[in-house]
Amino acid sequence: MSESDVHYDAHAVEEKWLPVWESLDPFRADDDAVTSGEREKRYALTMFPYPSGDLHMGHAEVFALHDVIARYWRLRGYEVLNPMGWDSFGLPAENAAIRNDEHPATYTYANIETQYASMKRYGVSFDWSRRLHTSDPEYYKWTQWLFLRFRERGLAYRKNSAVNWCPNDQTVLANEQVLADGTCERCGAEVTKRELTQWYFRTTAYAQELYDCLDELQATWIGKVVNAQRNWIGRSEGAHVTFDVEGHDPITVFTTRPDTLVGATFMVVAADADLAQQLVAPERAQALDDYLTEVRKSSDIDRLATDRPKTGIDLGVTATNPLTGEQIPVWAADYVLADYGTGAIMAVPAHDDRDREFAERFGLPIVPVYTETDEEGAQPYDKAAEVSKAIAALEADGHGQGTVNFRLRDWLLSRQRYWGAPIPIVHCPSCGEVAVPEDQLPVELPELRGADLKPKGTSPLGAAREWVEVACPACGGPAERDTDTMDTFVDSSWYFFRYLSPRDDTQAFDPALANAWGPIDLYVGGAEHAVLHLLYARFFTKVLRDMGLIDWDEPFSAYLSQGTVINDGHKMSKSLGNGVNLGEQLERYGVDAVRLTLVFASPPEDDIDWADVSPSGSVRFLQRAWRLAGDVTSAPGIDFSGGDVALRKVTHRTISEAQHLLESYRFNVVVARMMELVNATRKAIDGPLGQGGCGPDDPAVREAAETVAILLSLVAPYTAEEMWERLGHAPTVAAVSWPVVEPELLVEDAVTAVVQIQGKVRGRLEVAPDISEADLESAALADPAVVKAIDGREVRKVIVRAPKLVNIVV
Repeated sequence: MSESDVHYDAHAVEEKWLPVWESLDPFRADDDAVTSGEREKRYALTMFPYPSGDLHMGHAEVFALHDVIARYWRLRGYEVLNPMGWDSFGLPAENAAIRNDEHPATYTYANIETQYASMKRYGVSFDWSRRLHTSDPEYYKWTQWLFLRFRERGLAYRKNSAVNWCPNDQTVLANEQVLADGTCERCGAEVTKRELTQWYFRTTAYAQELYDCLDELQATWIGKVVNAQRNWIGRSEGAHVTFDVEGHDPITVFTTRPDTLVGATFMVVAADADLAQQLVAPERAQALDDYLTEVRKSSDIDRLATDRPKTGIDLGVTATNPLTGEQIPVWAADYVLADYGTGAIMAVPAHDDRDREFAERFGLPIVPVYTETDEEGAQPYDKAAEVSKAIAALEADGHGQGTVNFRLRDWLLSRQRYWGAPIPIVHCPSCGEVAVPEDQLPVELPELRGADLKPKGTSPLGAAREWVEVACPACGGPAERDTDTMDTFVDSSWYFFRYLSPRDDTQAFDPALANAWGPIDLYVGGAEHAVLHLLYARFFTKVLRDMGLIDWDEPFSAYLSQGTVINDGHKMSKSLGNGVNLGEQLERYGVDAVRLTLVFASPPEDDIDWADVSPSGSVRFLQRAWRLAGDVTSAPGIDFSGGDVALRKVTHRTISEAQHLLESYRFNVVVARMMELVNATRKAIDGPLGQGGCGPDDPAVREAAETVAILLSLVAPYTAEEMWERLGHAPTVAAVSWPVVEPELLVEDAVTAVVQIQGKVRGRLEVAPDISEADLESAALADPAVVKAIDGREVRKVIVRAPKLVNIVV
């Protein structure tokens, strides 16, 4: 039976190699190799999943792309840390558990085991010795510990304010969790406002540094992600301006245009700001309450919409314009937000569209400060100079000061849900807020099995009275635990630190290991986390640095964002009936074919339309590569130097190009180069001697086949392992070294020059790489095929780009 008749059974190969890898454990990272300086480190990280079901096509794509780099680094001789775990707290798991009438823990951990089995089958080079789950008490003990350390530094605090409220999930949301259309990013419900006392992290304390460091990340992060963070932080320079109000404390506003102060003809206070209640005249108080009821029905996004009619109410008081001395009315309106700046603005309707709309609707004065277009002979308006002049004048008479403002708000982290890390605070009637002592951590969740966990607007933990009622750690008197839990983004803001020492019960992580392994060299994940997760992780990292636990500033040195897998031009959805089940694809085509298809389909950042790709084509290619290994007849360890030079040149060019392509994340082109090498090797085995063929026993054939196996291990590990064994080597191919390129084999003896006439290809010439433009032109004009195509017509122009192109215009 010939090799071509042997059937390649993908599933049998998977069953064969999984237990071998399990036994060899080839991807366990060695801390000592890094801390001792024996090997240079690479920390490869991909975003850990929610355990809300089995793996799907999105997981398949990100894991396949991530694994290319992790395996490549290992072949290059680096000590690679590539851990995996589960982001197992939070609303998705809790809501699914409620729908299925299960306890969140039962549902969550069952799904984790399902996903774990699928991940292992998928062959990703994870170090499973570092596996973690954020819902384990051994993990959230340290989440609570970090919360308390942040609180000691003034970075965790509790306050009453109007917060984003999801009526469906019955919990508060951080600003970052409200989509641009004013809906909940989890469930799509319209978000409203509600007054609550909640816990916050003071992210604004790091706003300037979070903004400034984006300049350094611009080169290694995808541009749209950097811009999303920059826009969300929203740094703006301007001034605080003070307006006196008779009978009240002065009002301070932030403005980026203090130069337009002379045109401020009224002031606007956010209707839901405390300031509005403080300023309103007694006879207008009821009208303000009625108006506020209407305002609270709208989300912040709605209130800021440019096409929405402006509404407002005169508060019945006036303020003094510090520049003109004029009395200007103070209004409450819905287009100013309570948590931006000071919650009040000076309105300059001549030069602000929203202020103009408001002024026109309510008949308020509009006073221009400068002309929008320069009049003939007039001095152009120098905005920067006028702003500086205005700030100097305000500072001189004590009515203002130059300042910087940020759009970024503090992170609201309280959640009125069960499935999360309990906040380690006890509320005592005598002592107030009291931290749970460190030796009493973790504050574990009560099981509440059989309890109704459906959201009701208050935390289900409030019903667990035996858990809630405790002695105050400070005075010993009766007290109650805080019944809110933490936002799951708190868990995912530091998990990559816990991977470094996941079994250490004495500290959150080992600082020495953090400084040896960190920062992460490449983070792979979806662009949907462009603001939320990435911003919070950056904030945590900077706080941990200031606590003296690490000596680096940014968590992710480089960030690769993958596209999404769609089907037939649309996002996969049950309603459209275009969903693609990963499990079915794996059963039909095998793991390697699915992985290869996803990597080959497009550059990582582009979307993949499953309707346009060919898993069956991937199967055929993998069979060709596998058969290639079986056809090699030379012995392992043979000296390659005596092999066929033409094939060796193809092999070494492939290795050289693959290295550059991998380091620029052009994984799909690497696959194309592998396919070309397989074709060249097949031709060398089967072709007539002296006409491109050299036979299966030629050393160059073995070298090419081994190179295919090594490169293929990045994308299709099962097939690569099988090839490696067929070539006579012991497992595992993942542990070998990257092939060494021989520079002399990269030197081209000849290149193909294309000859075009009127833009159409009419000939090809094999020429020396260093041919001159004059010689290439002469050779092209003398070529018989070109002469025939010109057919006696006058040659008007010849454009030469030596050594690869000649364009003739006739």
